[in-house]
Amino acid sequence: MGKLIYEGAVKVDFDDRTLAHLQVVIGSKLRRGEPFHFTWRDDVSVGDGRTTIWVHPRSVLVYKYYGSKKPQLNPAWIDALAHTANSPSGLYLVPEPALPPSQNGATQEELVG
Repeated sequence: MGKLIYEGAVKVDFDDRTLAHLQVVIGSKLRRGEPFHFTWRDDVSVGDGRTTIWVHPRSVLVYKYYGSKKPQLNPAWIDALAHTANSPSGLYLVPEPALPPSQNGATQEELVG
């Protein structure tokens, strides 16, 4: 289970695999100087609502991974998440599509170059 920390105050848990995909999408948007909203469903333990943050190039973000291995990335999921991030409602989690056979075993470095 990984953790995304926004501005040192908002902390949310995601599994390492999900967090790795979010990091790629968020990093891509911020490298282009594109601010956006990011919304997720809160866990029942913290109220079962939802949280939205405004992510911009000067945001302070920390991605804390608890696993020692880099998760395998799915380019189709990155594309699907990027599509939401580019929409008026902003980034939100969508189900992971099946991993294309040609990308089995791809690492983050291989996919983002």
